[in-house]
Amino acid sequence: MRAMTPVVLPMCGAIAGVSVSSRAFVHVSGANRPTRCFVSGKPGTFSSSRSSTFPRGLSRRRGSVSVWARAPGGGNGDPRKAPDPNADGTGTTTIKDDDAFTTWLLDVEVPKSGKKIARQLSSLPLAISEFLAIAGFSALGTVIEQNKGTAWYVQNYPTNDPALGFIDYPLILNLGLDHIYTEWYFLTLLAALAASLTACTFTRQLPVWRVSADWKFMERPAALLKMEEAETLPRARSDDLAEKLAHRGYQVFRKGKALYAFKGLIGRLAPIGVHAGLLLTLGGAAYSGLGGLGGSVMVPEGTSFEIGQGLRRGNAFAPRPRGETDKVVVNDFTIEYLPNGQVSQFFSDLSVVDGTDGHEKQRKTISVNVPLRQGGVTMYQTDWEIASLRVRVADAVVSDGDDKTQSGNGDSGPAPDDAESFSGSVSPETDAKASESSGSGGASQREFAGDSLYLPMANLEGVGNFQGRIWGTFLPLNPGSDDETLKRKGVTLVARDFQSVAIYASDGSFAGVRRPGSGRPITVDGLQLIVEDMKGSTGLELKTDPGVPWVYAGFAGLMVTSFLSLLSHSQVWAVEDVGVQKLLHVGGRSNRAKEEFKTELDEILDELPEYL
Repeated sequence: MRAMTPVVLPMCGAIAGVSVSSRAFVHVSGANRPTRCFVSGKPGTFSSSRSSTFPRGLSRRRGSVSVWARAPGGGNGDPRKAPDPNADGTGTTTIKDDDAFTTWLLDVEVPKSGKKIARQLSSLPLAISEFLAIAGFSALGTVIEQNKGTAWYVQNYPTNDPALGFIDYPLILNLGLDHIYTEWYFLTLLAALAASLTACTFTRQLPVWRVSADWKFMERPAALLKMEEAETLPRARSDDLAEKLAHRGYQVFRKGKALYAFKGLIGRLAPIGVHAGLLLTLGGAAYSGLGGLGGSVMVPEGTSFEIGQGLRRGNAFAPRPRGETDKVVVNDFTIEYLPNGQVSQFFSDLSVVDGTDGHEKQRKTISVNVPLRQGGVTMYQTDWEIASLRVRVADAVVSDGDDKTQSGNGDSGPAPDDAESFSGSVSPETDAKASESSGSGGASQREFAGDSLYLPMANLEGVGNFQGRIWGTFLPLNPGSDDETLKRKGVTLVARDFQSVAIYASDGSFAGVRRPGSGRPITVDGLQLIVEDMKGSTGLELKTDPGVPWVYAGFAGLMVTSFLSLLSHSQVWAVEDVGVQKLLHVGGRSNRAKEEFKTELDEILDELPEYL
């Protein structure tokens, strides 16, 4: 509704010279016939016209003039306000009124609200808080291993011993900290930061760039002398100043007696490039999180797998890699050890074979931090296991039943240090787990004499008294017996790495240690065994990162534009006074490196010749 403000003025004949800032209706009462007066917006003017009608809402007061004016900024006269559908006094709206309101909403109100929101989003404290939140979650994602199984978090983050005093597996799983980079709150932070950067670019950086890119000539000496650096030179010419500035790398422009020069304009454009690089990096990170695939495989040496089988779909719209039908063959797996026996590095010799015609596309030996890339898939070396043990039964020795072991001297290997976890007696639980891995692959004392047996190794970590990474297998002595007790009787072989194998007799007593490939036999339960070889399994993590090119491009652009943004934007103005004194007024400013700019401008002015 339009607002009407009553103003009481003298009679119509006495209001000459009235000044009203907006158009007003003046009602003169006390006359024989009603009169409508219009007060213009110019001081000292007043006009009137006879009329038989009055605007609604006018009051009649004898001997006075009531002026009803629209309040400042109100009604249909102000394009910034919504149009008043009751302006005609009918109290009804028409299609024209609806169209006018729609036009005002789209042309005035929506842009105005958008600018207000953009100004709020471009707040520096808001952007800094978003940066800190993203950095905090990223650090948390670095500390907490990502994309592991539930059982892994239950084992490594127990409730009775939480990490840092509060991080346990319920917290990790409930808050999605096992896959932070694809959780809604992390992606929301990325979107919020991208919105702040975009708003800052359009509300702050682009306007600054447009202003800086304009050629601005100043022709009034008083304006030049108010600048940061200003000086008036007698008997100097702008032509010489233009030459000196051009020699220093300035772009010089002339307009009559006025001069404008600048350099380092790229320093004003570079912050826009910094924002663009950050946006590209954020977009690439979000694309990798939402459109990436991942998975892990444990592949025994000498076997192969199809790349697509090792990838699990994270999101429905994640693209499949072009090399998903290719096969990866594990040709060899080796481990390097430190002098103290600890693992130093492990290597996998891999071949990528075309899934259609079978030709080898590439072959590479990978290790930790040295991945293999093929068809948009990156394969990282992450883990290893002992897959199988090859044992040869050299001979079957007939025993009395009490003489369980006969260990030969020679290359028996070092005795284990942890007696509880690697020596002593083996529990029935361990025997059962190891026998499950070997199945019926064992041999009787005479049936497989002289043959080599391939025994699969089972992971015994956490089984019985074993702690840490350890694998074991079981060689039954009587696999064909109908007696369940005799069927569960056999030799147990365990290993922590590929350097040595610990052997236990059927009663659980420690028999000895042998190095694979040493050729030295050991007699256990009437069997003369030779440990010939051990085969490993390589643990590979497969991952597709469709946003990696975006991230790399964003980082590259970010580094370049960050350096360019350090360049100062320097501007110099000059106007030549051709009067009697022939003065040259010079002024200048720079957005950074102000002392260097002052020194440079002083040197330029000192080089100007003085004409007599």
